[in-house]
Amino acid sequence: MVQEKPAFPSKLLHLSLLVFLLTILDNGVQCFRGKKVLSMHKFQWKQESDSSSCLSQKSRWENGAVILEMKHKDSCSGKILDWNKKLQKRLIMDNFQLRSLQSRIKNIILSGNIDDSVDTQIPLTSGIRLQSLNYIVTVELGGRKMTVIVDTGSDLSWVQCQPCNRCYNQQDPVFNPSKSPSYRTVLCNSLTCRSLQLATGNSGVCGSNPPTCNYVVNYGDGSYTSGEVGMEHLNLGNTTVNNFIFGCGRKNQGLFGGASGLVGLGRTDLSLISQISPMFGGVFSYCLPTTEAEASGSLVMGGNSSVYKNTTPISYTRMIHNPLLPFYFLNLTGITVGGVEVQAPSFGKDRMIIDSGTVISRLPPSIYQALKAEFVKQFSGYPSAPSFMILDSCFNLSGYQEVKIPDIKMYFEGSAELNVDVTGVFYSVKTDASQVCLAIASLPYEDEVGIIGNYQQKNQRIIYDTKGSMLGFAEEACSFY
Repeated sequence: MVQEKPAFPSKLLHLSLLVFLLTILDNGVQCFRGKKVLSMHKFQWKQESDSSSCLSQKSRWENGAVILEMKHKDSCSGKILDWNKKLQKRLIMDNFQLRSLQSRIKNIILSGNIDDSVDTQIPLTSGIRLQSLNYIVTVELGGRKMTVIVDTGSDLSWVQCQPCNRCYNQQDPVFNPSKSPSYRTVLCNSLTCRSLQLATGNSGVCGSNPPTCNYVVNYGDGSYTSGEVGMEHLNLGNTTVNNFIFGCGRKNQGLFGGASGLVGLGRTDLSLISQISPMFGGVFSYCLPTTEAEASGSLVMGGNSSVYKNTTPISYTRMIHNPLLPFYFLNLTGITVGGVEVQAPSFGKDRMIIDSGTVISRLPPSIYQALKAEFVKQFSGYPSAPSFMILDSCFNLSGYQEVKIPDIKMYFEGSAELNVDVTGVFYSVKTDASQVCLAIASLPYEDEVGIIGNYQQKNQRIIYDTKGSMLGFAEEACSFY
């Protein structure tokens, strides 16, 4: 229905027309409702990174919630001499990990081990196949500070341990369990050891003298960690978790930057969230910051919303749960671009995972093609650039101080809404903005598992209520302070 507009005084009408014409002429692009302005200066990648910024991130206790400062992993990677190479390599590894996951799914289906009926959930066995390993926090293990990667697609937490047979370089001192009076090993005949299969994709293996429980985790990009399963005091701010179960890694190699290890926020019994559920009610949330060196976000343990800094109301959607599938599944029901609803048959199929460890969101081909067509239509007027790997909607924005980009919103079952931040729409393949691409990609096949990656989660408060089986979204300018 079209509303009748009130009559304007002539001077006000002329002023309105002038503003409208100036808006159209600015940068040669029409600016209607449903577009955001992106400053290209802020979007540029810095050429250096200070590895000291990854150390000793802060924490605090507020209104019954533990709040840990969160940063992007690149701030823990030391000086980066070639950002172009770094940005491109991240995409290569992200895609490799996704293909590893999809291959795993198909193998399970073909083996006949899981019923592939209509009512059966997507057959996934382990969160470890989704890692891109991008965000870090600082915790205290056995009284020693450890900077660890945070990932909702992993379950078993681990750190590098002495004596280390094969270790990568990390910024913190390597944890030495022999110097901790509170450290204990887990035996191989325990329930904890039997839980490794679901948590890591590999069964626990018995060691000797004593018969300790040994673990192995293999990541999709070729990274790995192996060692013994142990228990230790874990401090989250002012909160102590006694007998925290984790992996004490004796052999560790891969793309972990300078972090000490990884903390898993997945859904199995061995994840950090499950272990501290009695203390915080199974609720946690995060606000992922941008990739700027000075940017920081927060990881909040507990469900007291008074500690959030969200600027929009929290909207909730149902988590799709299956005890055999340790992932956070959601039902994506729609997407709008610049306020225009895109049409595709794959909406509402319960096949989307939200993950903090995957960078680029992957959508079924029908959804992606519809989104891409509408985005390119509304972003016309800017010069195009060559595609790069999985990203096939690219532009040359090197000649612009700022650009107006269509607003992208994702809708989930129950009217929950994720309004993608302006910094989460484009991925810069080159630091001079001569190759900037839509930061969403297509899955090869319609029936594969879609993923909402961390790039589209920036500057959002994402709330995971594992007991209530709900997930919430709200806009928030991420800041620890």
